[in-house]
Amino acid sequence: MLVKAKRPASSGLGRRPEERTVNELLKDGVVVIDKPSGPTSHQVTSWVAQMVGAHKAAHGGTLDPRVTGVLPIGLGNAVRAVDSLHYGTKAYVGVMKMHGNVDQKRLEEVFREFTDELYQTPPMRSAVKRELRTRRVESLDLLEVSGRDVLFKVSCEAGTYIRSLCVDIGDALAVGAHMQDLRRTRAGAMTEDDAVSLHDLKDALVEFEAGGPEELKRMLRPKEVLLAQLPKVQVKDSAVDAICHGANLALPGLVAMDEGIRAGDTVALMTLSGEGVGLGKALMTSEEMMRRSEGFAVDVSRVLMPTGTYASVWKSAAERSQQK
Repeated sequence: MLVKAKRPASSGLGRRPEERTVNELLKDGVVVIDKPSGPTSHQVTSWVAQMVGAHKAAHGGTLDPRVTGVLPIGLGNAVRAVDSLHYGTKAYVGVMKMHGNVDQKRLEEVFREFTDELYQTPPMRSAVKRELRTRRVESLDLLEVSGRDVLFKVSCEAGTYIRSLCVDIGDALAVGAHMQDLRRTRAGAMTEDDAVSLHDLKDALVEFEAGGPEELKRMLRPKEVLLAQLPKVQVKDSAVDAICHGANLALPGLVAMDEGIRAGDTVALMTLSGEGVGLGKALMTSEEMMRRSEGFAVDVSRVLMPTGTYASVWKSAAERSQQK
């Protein structure tokens, strides 16, 4: 990171995310479910919320009922950070069924052509508006061909429709194709290694209620895992509560920031202890944040931390006027 200010002394109020208890993670954490084939993502999310007793829950990216794999579910206040996954990439392994015979060399050529920014129209059964949009495919690898079945893996921008990708590849091959099977292997920083089944989660909850928290603690992640793909801006402890009350981040409250931030980028505001404070739009580049001493660095759009977590050292306009 680029360090703008000498690291200030900690206020002693911060706590590293990995130090949170199971009860804290159940109210403000993430569980990565290995979604089975059959139920919708919404159904799985609802089941998890009922199992853990969360007052609200939301998943990070819809999987079709037949699609399996990594389904991050934010619990409680972590729901506010779930949308951050839209700024990252996701990875899949799938089987594409071709409608005709194709030479493997030609298939490899077309795969290379589709490793790029693509125009896509969401399929008819999708939950979003069907309009042309662009999505980037970072990598598209041919793993194995058996007859007309093609095993592939793909890493792509969130919101890419693999079903549409298979159809478009089939059209480019002039034989037609469709997606036959699909599994998501990664969403942002969360992979299959982090995913647990619904049955395993239920067993861990039973153990927790009987006094054994270890297995459930292993399954729960702090909400900050949802922010992994975003550029970070680190703030002083003295600025945290003001941000939690809706204030934008001014340059005097900034400690450090990632390189390469552009004006307009979505950034995550973090404490010195690595806690997520909020999300916002950068109002200047990293270089400008380093060079300038006055002005607002980030327009805060979403607060992730409850007010009062850090001591308030700021005063409202009404309080300041009373002191005059």
